[in-house]
Amino acid sequence: MRILVVEDDPGVAAAVVDALRARGHGVLRVATAAEVAELRCEVDLVLLDLVLPDGDGLDVLRDLRRASDVSVLVLTALGAERDVVRGLHLGADDYLVKPVRLRELLARIDAVARRAVGPTAARTAVEVGDVRVELDARRVTVAGAEVALTAKEFDILAVLARRAGVAVSREQVLDEVWGRAAPGVSRSLDVHLTSLRTKLGRPGLLATVRGFGYRLGGMT
Repeated sequence: MRILVVEDDPGVAAAVVDALRARGHGVLRVATAAEVAELRCEVDLVLLDLVLPDGDGLDVLRDLRRASDVSVLVLTALGAERDVVRGLHLGADDYLVKPVRLRELLARIDAVARRAVGPTAARTAVEVGDVRVELDARRVTVAGAEVALTAKEFDILAVLARRAGVAVSREQVLDEVWGRAAPGVSRSLDVHLTSLRTKLGRPGLLATVRGFGYRLGGMT
């Protein structure tokens, strides 16, 4: 596989790169968040640290998931349960906490590679009743008529549409749309949801799951 190692610690990066090359993988290595976007299309897997000198690795992960289906394995010193859960919720294929044994890392990479073999076409549109959400085009239609949404309204709807019929926690929506949310963002979510429901004009389609979060469409 072609692997992009995103790691700013030279010692850690050198050990990982040497181990990957010894296994026969092609390796690119960068030390900053800014370099990831231009290389993501050239690799099969991103090995991502979350603590980077120019940005939050979770923001990098979020951007990768919005733009690409490349496999992502997080390798970081952030081992708190909340960090692990957020990383997995945002789309990491696996999450490892430093220090990690190189043999285990290589085994995890092999497992991610096996899951990625023969990928099916990415889901680019979701239909719930007469509501169609075109994820790549960022377009929403109701009964064939296009509905104008703000960027944040679409982002919220997309989080739920990707899991249509499944309850999604409020925390996960906040994480995926706003990231490490500042005070007041929770209230902003409520405002956007109210506007989104009004624009869709389909009562009950976007349901509140009391004490947990939200669900688009019926239960699956």
